Amino acid sequence: MEKLLVKLLVHGVMITGLLLALSNATLIAALITALGIGIVAYLLGDLLILPRTKNMVATIADAGLVFVMLWIIADAANWTLSFPEILLLTVLAGGFEYLFHMWLLRDHTPVRRQRA
Repeated sequence: MEKLLVKLLVHGVMITGLLLALSNATLIAALITALGIGIVAYLLGDLLILPRTKNMVATIADAGLVFVMLWIIADAANWTLSFPEILLLTVLAGGFEYLFHMWLLRDHTPVRRQRA
């Protein structure tokens, strides 16, 4: 749970801050976007892909997810977010994901569902 909170905090600060600086997104929309990206990346990248593959595969998948989600959300919300800006967000999120995966792998095997 601690790792998920760290991931959501970093995504929240990084993505929200950059969306506010680079586009016409509102604070609430940027926060919801960052939270959504963090949760989906955690579920797909950290729980599904990372345990079955290597760090680089999971990182590329997470970065691709960030790119696609930002592209779709920016288009749907009519934000002034350009391709290079989406690419910048993707590269920064991918860099964080790579380091985050190293942390997951170092402490234990990748995050697994805990039994109740």
